[in-house]
Amino acid sequence: MQDRKYDSRYAGERYIRPKYSQKSTARPVSRSSGGFKLRMSSGSVDYLFLGAVILLLAYGLIMQFSASSGTAYANFGNAYHFVIRQGAAMIVGGLLMLFTSKLDYHTYGGKVGLAAYATVAVLLVAVLVAGEEVNGAKRWIFHFQPSELAKAVIVVVLAYFLSLPNKQRDLRRLESRPGRYLASVLEGVVVPHGLIVGLYCLLLAFQPHFSCILLIVAVAAVMFVAAGIPWRHCAICGGAVVTALAVYGMSADYRMARMTSFLDPFKDMRDTGYQIVQSLYAIGSGGIFGVGLGKSRQKFQSLPEPHNDFIFSVLCEELGFLGALVLILLFVFLLYRGLKIAKNAPDLFGTLMATGFVALVIIQAAMNIAVVTASIPATGIPLPFFSYGGSAIIVTMGELGIVMNVSRQSKMLL
Repeated sequence: MQDRKYDSRYAGERYIRPKYSQKSTARPVSRSSGGFKLRMSSGSVDYLFLGAVILLLAYGLIMQFSASSGTAYANFGNAYHFVIRQGAAMIVGGLLMLFTSKLDYHTYGGKVGLAAYATVAVLLVAVLVAGEEVNGAKRWIFHFQPSELAKAVIVVVLAYFLSLPNKQRDLRRLESRPGRYLASVLEGVVVPHGLIVGLYCLLLAFQPHFSCILLIVAVAAVMFVAAGIPWRHCAICGGAVVTALAVYGMSADYRMARMTSFLDPFKDMRDTGYQIVQSLYAIGSGGIFGVGLGKSRQKFQSLPEPHNDFIFSVLCEELGFLGALVLILLFVFLLYRGLKIAKNAPDLFGTLMATGFVALVIIQAAMNIAVVTASIPATGIPLPFFSYGGSAIIVTMGELGIVMNVSRQSKMLL
């Protein structure tokens, strides 16, 4: 991958030149729109990847109705309140996914990516100034959550800069003489890209949005490794980041309580351990086959946010171990096809972008499942495709559309 040649024609910057065969249908097609060229891609998407996305969307919508109907009827007098809005967001997300699956992914590099980064930074500042405060946190502005865009933009910007030829040369030199070139790589690769991530994390800390910070840092680490930074150097940087996050987590009483309550939630089951205890009750009640779709008891007043952060608990109660296993296998298959797309991408930019977006979905799913099963401290992170949230589902579908565009330009066998 590192020996591929670079082309300077994409977005005014240097990208790796894709190698197309005469029979390939994946060549980008330029189409002009008012002086701005939108490069559209022909070719076929990875239908197995698309199939996994569709199955997760359908599964998520069914569980969203089951988990939210009681709360919706009690609060709004309409059992379909949440599922109708979630379905509408999926339709918008589907249109966005169709568009991003056709728009050549090289469009997002260079000035476009930098403009998106600056725009989202302004939105994150605007949230702090004029955002809606919910449960002591400011994360929304005009019924939209800019942090969802922040996660996507970080992937695009890191993929672009880490794929530039000079960065790759630095990484190859580090592999050949690790001791001699370590300082230059830290100065030229790790530090500047760490600052790119750090600015968003700082703005998110003021909201506060600790779970989003954890997710961005984790995805950035995956992309650094995929770009070629050796594991041992990532471990050193990761240790510093984990220490900083631990200090931040202990800086407030409620965050400290979350970090310690998961170790023994039954010790304070009426306060700090309440959410996890109710989640464990729901999961344990499901057994192997579950109590039946729509028949959860914990979702009625006992389980907090049954249609959002703790929807996996409702799924386990109603569909049991088998239902949870199907969900996990769908995510594993999405990961498998996504990494296959990344591996067969025509250039490093496509590889890093596909890797980053797939990692974003999978890490978020893993963190949510770990939280509701008391495996890690509570972070308040939603389950992709399942948890209620229009911003999240629309942005996620747009991101996966970009992964499909990478697959359009790849030569893949099943």
